[in-house]
Amino acid sequence: MIPFSQIDNSWTLFLDRDGVINHEKHMDYIHQWDEFAFYDGVKEAIAVFAQKFNRIVIVTNQKGVGKGLTKIEDLEEIHFKMRSEIEAAGGKIDAVFFCPDLNEDSPNRKPNPGMGHQAKRLFSEIDFDKSIMVGNTLSDMEFGRNLGVYTVFLPTTRPEVQHDDPRIDCVCESLLAFSQLLQS
Repeated sequence: MIPFSQIDNSWTLFLDRDGVINHEKHMDYIHQWDEFAFYDGVKEAIAVFAQKFNRIVIVTNQKGVGKGLTKIEDLEEIHFKMRSEIEAAGGKIDAVFFCPDLNEDSPNRKPNPGMGHQAKRLFSEIDFDKSIMVGNTLSDMEFGRNLGVYTVFLPTTRPEVQHDDPRIDCVCESLLAFSQLLQS
């Protein structure tokens, strides 16, 4: 159970990208900025998170880069423009970590915890006991468990996932719904 009443500005929020912040492309990847579409309420939700959390970090697998389908320059543009729009709405993203690796055994490919450890190296004050991972896949939930953080599942793209799965601490319909839960 997530201790919602204890969340303060010493906590860290980890967010997946596709299916959490923006709409996924079915059976494909987001290759360019013009394909990137925020979910409704995401920018407002991240503005709430910016008031609640010390650090907000995106951790995203990006196999499209590893497969040569998405150019690294395009991915960097997507992340720059995404962050700019979030900041213009009063939110913040402290860092974006991505893993282009194709090998499932890569230490940085979720569900492995490498991107979380990269964040800890960059921001030494991150305390995994005071961190939450929000994602839309069981791989995201396993990443959270492997890192030792609380997990929030968004069934945006995988409504078939059983909500009583032991890897899931909380279920919210959207990032906006999670921000509203934090405010209540």
